[in-house]
Amino acid sequence: MKIHIDEDKCTGHGVCEAIREDVFEVGDDGVAHLITEELTEDMREDLQDACDQCPTQALRLEG
Repeated sequence: MKIHIDEDKCTGHGVCEAIREDVFEVGDDGVAHLITEELTEDMREDLQDACDQCPTQALRLEG
């Protein structure tokens, strides 16, 4: 399972970070970044929520 962040679409609203602060962080550049790539199956529901709630649809969950 992987999360892809489209940096051209991300505007740093921080919704993803609010859902999983152990996975996402909005950097000083105003864009969300992954702070870990160790994604587990028990995170899937939260990660899908982050993708679904992203106001700019910059996140995509694969796998």
